[in-house]
Amino acid sequence: MAETPRKPKAPMSRLMRLALRVVDGVTDATRRSDGTLNRCALSLLDPRVPALSSPCRGVASRDLVIDKSRHLRARLFIPETSDPPSFPLPVIVFFHGGGFAFLSAASAAYDAVCRRIARYASAAVLSVDYRRAPEHRCPAAYDDGVAALRFLDDDPKNKNLPNSDIFPLDASRTFLAGDSAGGNIAHHVARRYAADADSFRHVRLVGLVAVQPFFGGEERTPSELRLNGAAPIVNVERVDWMWRAFLPPGADRSHEAADFTCPAAAAGLDSPAFPPVLLAIGGFDPLQDWQRRYGEMLRSKGKDVRVFEYPNAIHAFYVFPVFDDARDLIIRIAEFIAERGGGRSH
Repeated sequence: MAETPRKPKAPMSRLMRLALRVVDGVTDATRRSDGTLNRCALSLLDPRVPALSSPCRGVASRDLVIDKSRHLRARLFIPETSDPPSFPLPVIVFFHGGGFAFLSAASAAYDAVCRRIARYASAAVLSVDYRRAPEHRCPAAYDDGVAALRFLDDDPKNKNLPNSDIFPLDASRTFLAGDSAGGNIAHHVARRYAADADSFRHVRLVGLVAVQPFFGGEERTPSELRLNGAAPIVNVERVDWMWRAFLPPGADRSHEAADFTCPAAAAGLDSPAFPPVLLAIGGFDPLQDWQRRYGEMLRSKGKDVRVFEYPNAIHAFYVFPVFDDARDLIIRIAEFIAERGGGRSH
């Protein structure tokens, strides 16, 4: 009888692997049988870190209200620089990962990520605390992303921003960025913007950073089958739950939110206002086949796509500074921002 081939293992220390497995298990335990989440337990696992008006690691932060009617907030990160900064600053509108359901703009990991991006790219980062599933299903997160762009568009002189006389933002140099579910949100917000770009007076999208974006379909791809259980954070069962929690009731993964090849998902992609893309893919990410297809789809429509592959990287690797590839990707993002008319790269 032929032996079942052993699954590959992502290269990382045993301690790191164990820590991530524990986080996975405890997070899964907050999912109730009725499809809801135990938010109280999650708040203990993921305590909010405060914004810091005084620079921390070269970056100050402030919490802003984007839309009072929907209780939509964001955290703004402003980098300090030893050189005379070239104001106004380009803006990166950022969407955190977490399967549409977990984490927030104030989670310690994403607060730290946004600080690193702001510092390396010499750009402001507006991290959107979008509404999460299952309480708020698709398209709530996309609506919140567009609301963040409208907030920038309606405030060209930054009158709603604290210390705006010191930290003016340039909405004509706006980037969208996100990882995992946040990369999915960034893509769909870019589509919506591109389909209605003429309605924006000041915001101009000049780039999209999609780090291991969360897409899917009804089929199981080879990478999903080969890597299921090979690394922490993403597995088939967890991904299935996330899509059920996020998609509209009754929808499957042929829905435009998940499957970028369906006809409804094409709106906005043919517009010249859809921006150039930086796409990051990890070799131990079960979702990598969808991500490569995403890049191929954009190229088939004549879009400018720059792909960076990290063969040893797990899903969400760049959130963990312990991985060497994490710093490399932050540098690539900074270079992309600089080349597209943003801040300076390191």
